Amino acid sequence: MAVLAPLLALFYAVPGLCRWLARPYYPLSALLSAAFLLVRKLPPLCQGLPTQREDGNPCDFDWREVEILMFLSAIVMMKNRRSITVDQHLGNIFMFSKVANAILFFRLDVRMGLLYLTLCIVFLMTCKPPLYLGPEYIKYFSDKTIHEELERDKRVTWIVEFFANWSNECQSFAPIYADLSLKYNCKGLNFGKVDVGRYPDVSTRYKENVIREFSLNELYQKAKKLSKQRDEGQKEPLEQQDLLAASTELPNGESKKDK
Repeated sequence: MAVLAPLLALFYAVPGLCRWLARPYYPLSALLSAAFLLVRKLPPLCQGLPTQREDGNPCDFDWREVEILMFLSAIVMMKNRRSITVDQHLGNIFMFSKVANAILFFRLDVRMGLLYLTLCIVFLMTCKPPLYLGPEYIKYFSDKTIHEELERDKRVTWIVEFFANWSNECQSFAPIYADLSLKYNCKGLNFGKVDVGRYPDVSTRYKENVIREFSLNELYQKAKKLSKQRDEGQKEPLEQQDLLAASTELPNGESKKDK
């Protein structure tokens, strides 16, 4: 049973994996992330490359390249501690791997570094992260329709996400927000979205609404007051101990304070 469960999970994950591989963004990102590894390890490509190894083998990493790759692994592990979805994990791996690849290629040869940097720029301009296309119960607003819809019925509570298509964090949050809309949408609670990349004035317009609806100023003042009281509560026992020590008398009649 312990072996059968992972096999069944892998079997059910095959359709999702095929859809993931069908999107050009992920295979191309993986190829760019592993570019230096392929160039350094594949014999047809690595022949003639400069190396600092003592044995002069151009098809293996030298000590400096190993240091850079180890540093990359440490950064990815620290960043992925805060990641929630698989897309966030992959996004961190792709981003920092490309940075490390650029450093390694520039260290190897300036021309190879410029070529790799050009490929990354072209990829960034032509291949965008895939948008979430799954089921959802979300209404998309423009800068003109959002105010009309929010004011149409005061009995309806709206949860509106201000997102940008170019943001990896927004794309990673999209399936989570869609799942919430499917579970909690009803007549009195609706979900909406506004693309601030297309309508940047909307986020500025509703900034004060967010502060007012969540009472951020009141919460901020209350938190400051509680923090101040907590600090004063910690100082008070110390002051009482000082007074007690000062009032304690020595055998000759002198107090510790007088002493």
